Amino acid sequence: MQPLDALTPEEAHRLRGLLFDLDDTLLDGTLLTEAAYAALWKLHRDGLRLVAVTGRPAGFGEVIARQWPIDGVVTENGAVAFYREGKAVRRIEEADESTRRARRIRLASVYESLRESFPEARLAADVHLRQSDLALDVGEAQELSPELRGAIAKKARELGVRTFMSSIHLHLTLDTHDKASGAIAFLRELFGEDPTSARAAYAFVGDSGNDAPCFAAFRTTFGVANVTASLASLAVTPRYVASKARGEGFAEIANRIVELRALWGSSPPC
Repeated sequence: MQPLDALTPEEAHRLRGLLFDLDDTLLDGTLLTEAAYAALWKLHRDGLRLVAVTGRPAGFGEVIARQWPIDGVVTENGAVAFYREGKAVRRIEEADESTRRARRIRLASVYESLRESFPEARLAADVHLRQSDLALDVGEAQELSPELRGAIAKKARELGVRTFMSSIHLHLTLDTHDKASGAIAFLRELFGEDPTSARAAYAFVGDSGNDAPCFAAFRTTFGVANVTASLASLAVTPRYVASKARGEGFAEIANRIVELRALWGSSPPC
């Protein structure tokens, strides 16, 4: 990882958009600070497309897409996306309702099996807002040890489901998307982006294990300072890291990108 100061005007200039995680990246825990929200507006005014890419539920995504100065929200680790069209909010997903229903039944059965071995496995508070996955609380209302988190995830995979670990949740899913594939599919569907060129034209900001697919997929990637707590779970680390954590780190990254883009516009290199 390189310090944020290593980002060049050339690299900032070629960006068409910024993808970003929510919990412990844009948000301080679950709190949206004034600095982080102002940073979103700053990026928006600079003309960058903005897409939140999160493990949070579809119910959160629909509200965020309606209210924030962004172009879309990819939720549940890539499975369900939302964007605003006039006064309406549109939804993009691959699975139909009968498939969703069957998957929810299967995930509920897996959860009951996990509870037999791990009574500490508790559903996340936002589970009633989810459409595709089932999230366990490992660091939001309760704090499970890394060893226990890993053991629960291992058992879930043995029971036939995919897992993603964020800073606060263990996600169980039967969907095929991850954050990177879901985000790229969204960019292709909504903006007609070529999947290969999108990997160079869009940057990603994140902090934890379920951001690993995006750190690997995109050319320009950033970690807020607290990403260091998740380095052991990242096969590919972010290219640049902010000096500050969470929302302050996101604002630091946003300010650096906008400043460098302005510098390129005022005096492009020969």
